[in-house]
Amino acid sequence: MRRMTLARAVAAALLALLAVACGGGRGGTVGTVPAVTGIDWTVDSVTVGGTTLRAPARAHLKIEDDRAAGSFGCNRFSGTAQITGDQFRLSHVRTTRMACDNARMTFERTLSRTLTSGPLTMTGEGGKLTLTASGGDRVQLSRA
Repeated sequence: MRRMTLARAVAAALLALLAVACGGGRGGTVGTVPAVTGIDWTVDSVTVGGTTLRAPARAHLKIEDDRAAGSFGCNRFSGTAQITGDQFRLSHVRTTRMACDNARMTFERTLSRTLTSGPLTMTGEGGKLTLTASGGDRVQLSRA
C-alpha cells in the first residue's frame, strides 16, 4: 500500500513539472509567449499584405498592466491594453498630431491600423516579440 501511494505522489509531481514545462496549459511550448509588460519594446517592422516596412528609429511600445504607450514613429500614443493568454488587444488609442515626412506617416498609419485591428497573437523568445493579426499581418519588436 505504501509503495502505491509513493508511486502516485511521484507520478503527480512529474505531471505537474511536465505541465509547467509545456507552458502551464497554454497549449504552447516553453518560451512561446514571453513576458511583455514592463518592457520597452522597439518596433522593428510591420508587415501588411506581404509588404514589410522598416520602422523609423523612434517607434516603440511599452505595456503596463492595462495601458500601452509609445510612438508610432512620428506621433506618440497611449491606449488601453488587454492581454489574455497569448492575445494582445490595443484599443481607445489617443495620439499627438504632429506631421512628419511621407515615409514616417505611411509607416505610422500602417502600424496603427495593425496594432488596433483586433486581437493579435503574441509569440517570441530571446528578446524578440511578434504580434500577428488573424489575417497574417504582423509587427516585429525587439527588447530595447
